[in-house]
Amino acid sequence: MAKGKKVNKQTKRKTLTFKMVQSCMEVKLDGKRRLDLSYKDIAAVPTCIQKMPDFNELDLSRNLIRKIPDFIDQFISISVLDLHSNYLEELPVTIGHLQALEVLNLCNNRLTSLPSELGLLKKLHTLHLGLNQLQALPASIGALKELRHLGLSDNRFTHVPKCLAKLTKLEKLNLDRNPLLSEQMVEQNSVIFTESFYLVRESALCEDCLNKCQIRRRNMENGENAEEYASPFLS
Repeated sequence: MAKGKKVNKQTKRKTLTFKMVQSCMEVKLDGKRRLDLSYKDIAAVPTCIQKMPDFNELDLSRNLIRKIPDFIDQFISISVLDLHSNYLEELPVTIGHLQALEVLNLCNNRLTSLPSELGLLKKLHTLHLGLNQLQALPASIGALKELRHLGLSDNRFTHVPKCLAKLTKLEKLNLDRNPLLSEQMVEQNSVIFTESFYLVRESALCEDCLNKCQIRRRNMENGENAEEYASPFLS
């Protein structure tokens, strides 16, 4: 290489042909078809995947993708969509058409907001949003009645999103390493709230604590001083 010659990184990025994409299709033991396009150094979702037969899982993780094309709404049968470790700054509203989606992984991107259409994913039980730049969640997230696992770590939340009070099946919530106001250890009603947000079962609480949590939960659902509380939700 001539001295001082710059390497054009753009030329190193791959463009996948239809034949290459076909070779990435695999059939799992349970019979589900998985299209694995992770670690392909691609900056865009290959348009040729529109020609692929129906598949159940799509893995586009660990690439250089900045935008999800609108044609994603064609894959209405997929139950798992993995987009973690890319450069996404937004999601298309068409993602709300993926009615069969059960798992959505958006960790380690550059998302600053989410479309309200996420609330249309009625079968979603796992949503990973850690390592982004989110400060709030759309109120429609509260409509995800099947949601059990929600990852919100390493974002910019200063308050616990109010919509979480409506997630009655939520079992696991991760809000670690957010700039929650409660991390300064605000003492209120003789209870000290730290930066951690815990989900507990009713059976794990004494009667007095259970009553306090239920009262606070009702207050949050009614919008009364909701921002002041980082109290546990009952599963």
